[in-house]
Amino acid sequence: MMNLEFKNKNKVFINPPIQVIYEEILKKREGVIGKSGAMMIDTGEFTGRSPNDKYFVEESFSKDNLWWGPVNKKINTKIFNKLYNKVINYYKNDDNNVYIFEGFAGSDDEYKLPIRVVAKKAWQYFFCRNMFINNDKKSKSFQPQFTIINASDIINEDFIKDEMNSEVFIIFNLKEKIAIVGGTEYGGEMKKGIFSVLHYLLPLEGVLSMHCSANVDKNFNNTALFFGLSGTGKTTLSTDPKRPLIGDDEHGWSKNGIFNFEGGCYAKTIKLDKKAEPDIYNAIKFGALLENVVYNSKNREINFDDNSKTENTRVSYPLSHIKNSLISFNKDSKAGHPNKIIFLTCDAYGVLPPISKLNNEQTMYHFISGYTAKVAGTERGISEPVATFSPCYGGPFLTLHPLIYAELLNKKIKEHNVEVFLVNTGWIGGNPNSGANRISIKNTRLMINAILEGLLDNTYYTKEKYFGLSIPDYVKGVNKKILNPINAWKNKQDYDKEARKLAYQFRENFKIYGKEVEYLINSGPLV
Repeated sequence: MMNLEFKNKNKVFINPPIQVIYEEILKKREGVIGKSGAMMIDTGEFTGRSPNDKYFVEESFSKDNLWWGPVNKKINTKIFNKLYNKVINYYKNDDNNVYIFEGFAGSDDEYKLPIRVVAKKAWQYFFCRNMFINNDKKSKSFQPQFTIINASDIINEDFIKDEMNSEVFIIFNLKEKIAIVGGTEYGGEMKKGIFSVLHYLLPLEGVLSMHCSANVDKNFNNTALFFGLSGTGKTTLSTDPKRPLIGDDEHGWSKNGIFNFEGGCYAKTIKLDKKAEPDIYNAIKFGALLENVVYNSKNREINFDDNSKTENTRVSYPLSHIKNSLISFNKDSKAGHPNKIIFLTCDAYGVLPPISKLNNEQTMYHFISGYTAKVAGTERGISEPVATFSPCYGGPFLTLHPLIYAELLNKKIKEHNVEVFLVNTGWIGGNPNSGANRISIKNTRLMINAILEGLLDNTYYTKEKYFGLSIPDYVKGVNKKILNPINAWKNKQDYDKEARKLAYQFRENFKIYGKEVEYLINSGPLV
């Protein structure tokens, strides 16, 4: 299907070096250089993903496997072909420069996906260069297995007639191995687009695709995975000076072990503090790309606290910018099979234990649930905790039914004898409105260290009666009183009420995954 032509082949840049792309961005006035040497750009109207504008073509290759619904919306081949031809004609007739990234998603040579991204914005190429794995060998025989054509300057004027959400479109054709983007400049559409493709392809090969961070010990043996939604501490807790970082966001688990899908990081920068997150702060230098930050026009100094453009200010940078990453040790971003897996949640109800051990069935249940809670005051209209569920801790990017990922996770856990823990970084003794305190980072780190160092292997556990979770009787350095949350509540009846309320929300959420998951219901709440 790929019949892309360019009006002027002399204006086509394929994998240009970083110095050239800096010049191109400045020449085209797409961005400016910040005080630290990082490039700063504005993504226009869209400062985040447009999930309601993402579609998959209903075709014979994938239609029986895809998890159709609000995440993966159907679109027919006729509409795709119309918009595809519009994109093709745009490139054929536009005389401006074209920037092409050719590289890979996946650091496991056996399972890496050769990808090509075609863009009109120089900074969009820059973004891909940071986020994906570069083709250092620059083989002339490079053959992409998936292509994204970014035409962010064009829109679909016929979206109402086509029964689409808006003028914006992000459409995937898995059979033709191609995606087209129009109407939005936001770089994350390309990153998460490829992630969605891998979420489809890899599990069908027996490789688990995961939305998680991963690190390993200094001997490169003891691998750990961290799953968690925004605000749970996934990035903070997986960034450990004693443990080199494999990656912060997207990984696969193959027969060879854990491997990073990406070549870089895509970190939030709102309220970024040098002392609290030095790794991210120090990564913002030449070769990093900042999105939608507010800065002083005279000295180009960034105000990371300014959210007037968006709360979703971001920076992309290569993993080589992180001193304590496998890349910085001249190693590929991959390691052996994990010893420990940690599910992170921020329970604002004050119900879940700060640390608990999960059996295999509980692991599947909580993996499919993907629970955390929004805290009062974080969003307009939220006055009390609100339960949030995202299947497999990455619902917006799943292309198959969550049970497929959960069963594959369970298979690998059994095969490699992996221990799984649920760590609550939220509140204890009540919710935030009641004056309860959040579990300290110090205590959470002590629990994480105890898990990773094997200090809980010979500990006695007590099963709590609401969720059936196994709570360790002792964690070195942590006050025993906080380990079982009911002990932290002044009024035990209030705890019972909140626990039952949360249990009900778990059960109601689990129903949406259908009869396929019914056999796991007894691994959830007991009340």
